[in-house]
Amino acid sequence: MAAREEILARLRTALAGSPAPAPVPRGYRHDDTPAAELVELFVERVSDYRAQVTRCTAANLAGTLAGALSGVDAVAVPADVPADWLSPYPGQILTDGPDAPLTVADLDGAGAVLTGCAVAVAETGTIVLDAGPAQGRRALTLVPDHHVCVVRVDQLAAGVPAALARLADPTRPLTFISGPSATSDIELDRVEGVHGPRNLHVVVVAESRPPTA
Repeated sequence: MAAREEILARLRTALAGSPAPAPVPRGYRHDDTPAAELVELFVERVSDYRAQVTRCTAANLAGTLAGALSGVDAVAVPADVPADWLSPYPGQILTDGPDAPLTVADLDGAGAVLTGCAVAVAETGTIVLDAGPAQGRRALTLVPDHHVCVVRVDQLAAGVPAALARLADPTRPLTFISGPSATSDIELDRVEGVHGPRNLHVVVVAESRPPTA
């Protein structure tokens, strides 16, 4: 008897009469999870990734964003970012649009970038961008060192499958953000900012309101 068959025979003998193992659930939460539970889970997971999280209501979103951008001289934004988001912000606003895209030097010189998102995953604390409204192109959120991202409560999905189901076109290029950009070498020394912003500030808006330009 070959070694493989001998080992398998011993395993069958040892397991004979044992009850069949129960199926392991995938563990994904469903989208019927209460919103309050999704918010708490999302905030917990995002914080685990060393991102800063601030909660606010739609009524004080502009003031919250001004606080998040305190000390930032210039912020890069998509052309369709809601105008009221930055109404109290005193610094320079660098607008990135299809007709006048910001250069890499412009983006690198910006103190921060401000965007919305397409959807966010509570289970994994992940923000998904699909270049849709208030998100801009991919380079906009990868070059600046500080990303402030607005997530509305109604954009929270329980798990990854539910999040993908909400996207208008899940086959288009997507950016998944789970905390600040970070990587580790073979000795597990963490280095942040290698592939994107070193600082991620997520603003969770408790009251749902679609963005308006």
